[in-house]
Amino acid sequence: MSEKTNEFLQRADEHIEVANKQLERGLTLGEVSASLMYGSARFTTYMTCTSFDSAEDMLAEKEKIMEYFVNEYKLALEEHLNNFAVTHDFSQNPQ
Repeated sequence: MSEKTNEFLQRADEHIEVANKQLERGLTLGEVSASLMYGSARFTTYMTCTSFDSAEDMLAEKEKIMEYFVNEYKLALEEHLNNFAVTHDFSQNPQ
């Protein structure tokens, strides 16, 4: 793996560590997942705003922006669903 790939995966793992700490505080998987998705959308929107000179310019590209990020999320979700289908021990799921 390249150094960039390792750094990317390390950053992702840091987000998962935050999620696991929230679970330790008694939040549910659904609550933590929802706040992670919301936070990701909010941060992505901020990042997107920094690429445009005006709100009008950004909103003119809104559909393309949404399509890009939804597709990227879909690709990542599909990868992990396929991976976990093979590697996850479903007998250890919380009841």
